[in-house]
Amino acid sequence: MAHEERGDLIVGLDIGTTKICVVVGEVHDTRIDIIGIGRHPSVGLRRGVVVNIESTVHSIRQAVEEAERMAGCEIGSVYVGIAGSHIKSFNSHGLIAIKHNEIRQDDIDRVVDAARAVPIPPDQEVIHVLPQEFMVDGQADIQDPIGMTGVRLEADVHIVTGSATAVHNIVKCCNRAGLQVTDVVLEPLASAGAVLTREEMELGVGLLDIGGGTADLAIFADGTIKHTFVLGLGGQNLTNDLSIGLRTPQKEAERLKEEYGCALASLIDKDQVIEVPSVGGRKNRKLSRRVMGEILEPRVEEMLTLINQELLDSKHKEMINAGMVLTGGSCLLDNMEELAEQIFDLPVRIGRPENIGGVVDVVGTPQWATGVGLVVYGMKNGPGERFKRPKGGMVGRFTGRMKDWFKGIV
Repeated sequence: MAHEERGDLIVGLDIGTTKICVVVGEVHDTRIDIIGIGRHPSVGLRRGVVVNIESTVHSIRQAVEEAERMAGCEIGSVYVGIAGSHIKSFNSHGLIAIKHNEIRQDDIDRVVDAARAVPIPPDQEVIHVLPQEFMVDGQADIQDPIGMTGVRLEADVHIVTGSATAVHNIVKCCNRAGLQVTDVVLEPLASAGAVLTREEMELGVGLLDIGGGTADLAIFADGTIKHTFVLGLGGQNLTNDLSIGLRTPQKEAERLKEEYGCALASLIDKDQVIEVPSVGGRKNRKLSRRVMGEILEPRVEEMLTLINQELLDSKHKEMINAGMVLTGGSCLLDNMEELAEQIFDLPVRIGRPENIGGVVDVVGTPQWATGVGLVVYGMKNGPGERFKRPKGGMVGRFTGRMKDWFKGIV
């Protein structure tokens, strides 16, 4: 590998409730090779929100060091993902008069600014302002109006906000771990860049990223974002249910979930037996695997039913023509697709990172969708956001950065 090729690196940092993942991507024109990864149990977060800074910083450092050793580089800046039940979103409309009769980039910037000029609670901070479509003199469904002639320009945008405290604490943890934050990205939007196809985003698709602490929904149609929603339930709730129901330690419940978890108890062979570790030094017990399924199925059904209700309440379900895509570690339960298809009454597939090179056998799984998606986000943002060697300083703007990315993937 030539030395100059090693210079163009992008790093994604997925700070999850149960694990922290670091993905180092090397860019070759429009292709990404994943050359380094790091993973460490997440300690200090609850439902995507930092509750212990020192523990979170330690976990970040451990994951970063592992990725540095594998990639053979020093990581100085990252694109960091954010999620959590504090995330809110809404659509807004902006209108301006065109200055020069022909639409220019400054007109685009002004109409987007006009659309985002809405009151938000003082404890919330704007994370994304995502253009959906433009209208010129009443003509709708315009994706790129630059160069068009008109007197009135309108824009529909999707605004995502989050708790200012939660955002600042994540940035603070990264800084204390020796990292500069290039950008903060809503995790389902990052995952979309790794697992969704252009055709799905045009036709209409729902992406459900089921992480450890939250289940994050993003709906796309006509190549743009239409709706986002965060549910404060995730894989950790499944683990807790198993730990209590089987009377086994949390660590063992997580292992049993990963090895034997199933979303449809009726499809489990009655005669299949698993060994369940006990607490307090008691002997291990043998239980039917179906017992596990009977514990997991109601919780999974509850999560998917709440997401389906959000689809109905938001009036966006009718635009999901390509079906639902599930990603995140918890979507790997056996028969998850079958249960989801029953509840959503839509086609369902499991989303895995695609169109990447490097250690694909490791990162080509739903658990790495957000980390890989953050690298894709960085690539779509252009070479100005990449780094050759770590540089000091921090980029402080968290708004309006997704427009060019969406143009790139659509």
